[in-house]
Amino acid sequence: MALENLDRSEDKWDPKYPSSVASWRNNRTKLSTYVKYPPEIRKIIYTTNSIENFNRQLRKVTKSRNIFATDEALFKILYPAMCDIIEKWTGASWNRGKPLNQLCIYFGGRISPADME
Repeated sequence: MALENLDRSEDKWDPKYPSSVASWRNNRTKLSTYVKYPPEIRKIIYTTNSIENFNRQLRKVTKSRNIFATDEALFKILYPAMCDIIEKWTGASWNRGKPLNQLCIYFGGRISPADME
């Protein structure tokens, strides 16, 4: 079923994005590894996007200046920006129970509940 969906996607997107479609086709076994995890673990992986977005917004604030006279000058720019970014965040709090159990199942030798506290 996954290969059929990949074929359909290829038919639709190959004319516009041939290199991306070829990359999916050539690396599908590596890329599909992500799908083997349950939704609880995939959600943890998604959170890296939030971190990257946060960093991008901080870079946007600092990119107009090439140099800061002191570290304090940098902090005076970043602190209000961080407050604005955090104020805009919404969403439910993260329930650690089930995702942590899933991580322990998949990565039992490398992670334990004590690691997440």
